[in-house]
Amino acid sequence: MYLLPHTIQRSALRFPEREAFCCGNKQLSYAELVHQSNQLAHLLINCNVQRGDRVGIYMNRCIETVVAVYGIMSTGAAFVPLDPHAPASRTQFVLNDCGIKCLITTPAQKRTLKEVISKDSPLLHILGIDDITGFEGYAWTNILSGPTTEINRRIQADDLAYIMYTSGTTGTPKGIMHTHYSGLSYAKLSADLYQIKPEDRLANHAALHFDISTMGYFTMPFAGGTTVIIPDMHTKLPASMSQLAEKEQVTIWYSVPLALIQMLQRGVLEERNLASIRWVLYGGEPFPAKHLRALMQLWPQATFSNVYGPAEVNQCTYYNLTELPEVGSSIPLGAIWNNTDSLILNDDDEPAKKGEAGELLIRSATRMKGYWGRPDLTEKGFYKLEKAPGCTDIYYRTGDLVYIREDDKLMFLGRKDRQIKTRGYRVELDEVEAHLTAHNAIQEAAVYPIRDEDSLYIEAVVIAKSETDEEALKQHLNSLLPYYAIPRKISFKNEIPRTAAGKIDHKLLQSYSA
Repeated sequence: MYLLPHTIQRSALRFPEREAFCCGNKQLSYAELVHQSNQLAHLLINCNVQRGDRVGIYMNRCIETVVAVYGIMSTGAAFVPLDPHAPASRTQFVLNDCGIKCLITTPAQKRTLKEVISKDSPLLHILGIDDITGFEGYAWTNILSGPTTEINRRIQADDLAYIMYTSGTTGTPKGIMHTHYSGLSYAKLSADLYQIKPEDRLANHAALHFDISTMGYFTMPFAGGTTVIIPDMHTKLPASMSQLAEKEQVTIWYSVPLALIQMLQRGVLEERNLASIRWVLYGGEPFPAKHLRALMQLWPQATFSNVYGPAEVNQCTYYNLTELPEVGSSIPLGAIWNNTDSLILNDDDEPAKKGEAGELLIRSATRMKGYWGRPDLTEKGFYKLEKAPGCTDIYYRTGDLVYIREDDKLMFLGRKDRQIKTRGYRVELDEVEAHLTAHNAIQEAAVYPIRDEDSLYIEAVVIAKSETDEEALKQHLNSLLPYYAIPRKISFKNEIPRTAAGKIDHKLLQSYSA
């Protein structure tokens, strides 16, 4: 049976010396990646990691992430990527929610890791650091000194491969469970759609805890190509990032639009030779047409493609641009890709007519197994269509409103609920509201999205019941939420507008700030 760990083994047989991954001044060939992931897997087994266990990965962008990913999966366990920049309370929640007993990290995370480890933490083993008080640690030199023989565990296609956490509407993150089957199906479909070859070099801009990273970590090893992990310091400096892309002769770029816009504006692209790029893939949020148009004019040799798909299905549509978009126009989601079916349902769960808005539902080999420990959310997120007695098709409810254009292309209208994407990250506005309202000085809060010409931002209004200020509220949120979920502006009001039904009128709030 062919599973995700077999992708690097197959590529190692075909191209043992080919560069599989690189990050900064470190590289791994496919042969080295197989050996090192096996070494880690042996140590994990010595730490009593069983098939089905969850193992955390707590690292910045670095070469060790890929060793961790494949080492964990080789044991039959599921990897859980953790955001090293998230508040300690958020990471602690994931550790406890997932029952993570073993964590893989690097010395760079030692200071923040100490803040994360709590008395009630389920952690028993920390690999990658050898001097954390209370734990028998293993430095990476120890990890990579063990046996390199292949691990032989009976892993099935439906076993968990990874769990990726995202925001929850009640303020608690939810874990999206993907199997070897769904992950490998994504690798196959994306490699086929974008005709990825062993000679290709993908710029992996996304951190491991962001679903866009699956192309670099799964698709490229499946195709035998090279993944260039962009180090954290480069992601903050657009000129440095474009220089790296030139140096590495990147052929495929995949990121959120914001990274491309920053390179367009401050990446001195006119001075770079990026003729090697043949695909520019973007996803996570809409790409303003004026910036997309300008970038397409700078890189006329590349094909630009709008990639769409919630983390629950990885990807489900694509739209390859064949001409420059008009300024102010909306880019289609495009067409449903292979091995995938879709429905568009109205509010009564009846099929929407062509041109009418409805919620997009997806049935695909890439669909998640469900939400970790939340059968209620899983049931709510799935739509079951009985085709015949004993034969039921299961669709995932994306929560996105779409319609079909006259040329049969899908067009995006917005979220059915109050979930948005800002800077490529998914944020539940209700979660931000809940944390604001929880502040002792706040009586009521309302959070809403505001779009300027480049991106989508979050703003908030609050009614205070005791003395506080905007900076204090932002510091409060900063301890609970990732940076991208912090409102750009928090205004103080005496009242918050409501609809006739007594609900907060978020649309009216948006018009106040427009």
